[in-house]
Amino acid sequence: MKTVFIAGASGLVGQALLTQLLADRDVARVYASVRKPLPLQHAALTEWPLNVAAADLAGLGIDEAYLCLGTTIKTAGSQAAFKAVDVDLVVSFAQRLHAAGVQRCAVVSSLGASPRAGFYLRCKAQMEDAVTAVGFERTVFVRPSLLAGQRTELRMGERVALALAAVLRPMVPKKYRPVQARAVAAAMQRGLCQSGGQTVWVIENDAI
Repeated sequence: MKTVFIAGASGLVGQALLTQLLADRDVARVYASVRKPLPLQHAALTEWPLNVAAADLAGLGIDEAYLCLGTTIKTAGSQAAFKAVDVDLVVSFAQRLHAAGVQRCAVVSSLGASPRAGFYLRCKAQMEDAVTAVGFERTVFVRPSLLAGQRTELRMGERVALALAAVLRPMVPKKYRPVQARAVAAAMQRGLCQSGGQTVWVIENDAI
C-alpha cells in the first residue's frame, strides 16, 4: 500500500489525479497540499498548506509525489507572478520532497517546453531542468497540449480553442490534439510505475 503526495490537487489535472488515487486500492493515504480547502472529504485524504515544510513531510512516509501546480499569466497578473508559481513553487516542492526522502516524482509540464521558445514554454523548460537537478531516483514529466475537462474557473480563450479543436480534430496531428485531464493524471501514475533504468521519463502529448 502506497502513501502519495499531491501539490495542486484543486486544479484540473490535480482533481482528476486525486479522484483516481482515492479510488486506487494500492493507495492507503493521500496527502494533498492546496491553496484552499478541497470540496470533498475522504478517510484516506489529509490536506496540507502550500507552505508545508520538508521537516513536516519527512515523517509521512511518502512513496511518490505528484506536482500539478500551474496558473496563467492572466490569473497571476504578471509574468513574474506566473513564474513564481509555474517554476519557483514547483521547484520548491520538489526540493522539499526530496529533502524529506521522497525519490519518485511526476510533474505536469507542457507540450513544446523549450529554452528557445516563448516565455510560457521557456518557463516550463526551466522548471524541468531545475526539477531534474534535484536528483530524484525517478522523475516523470508529462507534457500535455490544451487540457480538456470541467474547470471551476472560466477560461474563455481555452473554451474557444477547444471548440475549434473539436471541429478540426481530423486535420490536427495527434501530437497537438487537446487531451483530457484524466488521461494526463493516468499518464503521471503510469510513468512512475514504468520499469527500466531511465532516471527521467518524458511523456509527450501523443503518448498520453
